[in-house]
Amino acid sequence: MRVKLPAATLVLGGARSGKSRHAEALVESQPGDCVYLATAEAWDAEMVERISRHQAQRGSRWRTVEAPLDLVETLGQVAGPGRAVLVDCLTLWLSNLMHADRDIAAETERLVRWLAAPPGPVVLVSNEVGLGIVPDNALARAFRDHAGRLHQAVAAVVPFVIFVAAGLPLTLKSA
Repeated sequence: MRVKLPAATLVLGGARSGKSRHAEALVESQPGDCVYLATAEAWDAEMVERISRHQAQRGSRWRTVEAPLDLVETLGQVAGPGRAVLVDCLTLWLSNLMHADRDIAAETERLVRWLAAPPGPVVLVSNEVGLGIVPDNALARAFRDHAGRLHQAVAAVVPFVIFVAAGLPLTLKSA
């Protein structure tokens, strides 16, 4: 089934909520090529295995491009007409930015500016981490706060926002 996606969609959800599966289905519903823009880095054997498993689950229609830090530049290279892009995920990108001591506010602003007029459909996946208890350490609290601000900024500019829980999508914003 083909679904006409808006220029950009944000899909939020908790761990194992079904958000990535839902986002992949949205991208696969588009005609043309599918690009999986991966922000994860394989730091250990478990992550190597997880990345391999996810790549094997996607069909041959998908091309994987890695962008652990330079998300906006890579989006500029891979997004375009006839090509739907899935960014999975913003929270891993945020972790990478924090680890590299990048300016989170500046990187968020660059992404938001780019998302104002993408050249083809882009679906961004992110983990909603602000629904639980207050983290017990400064780094975790900083991550939660950065993620919340990132989600608010992206949600403000994209026309479509979905929250997924238990595999069920709930539309939060629709153009």
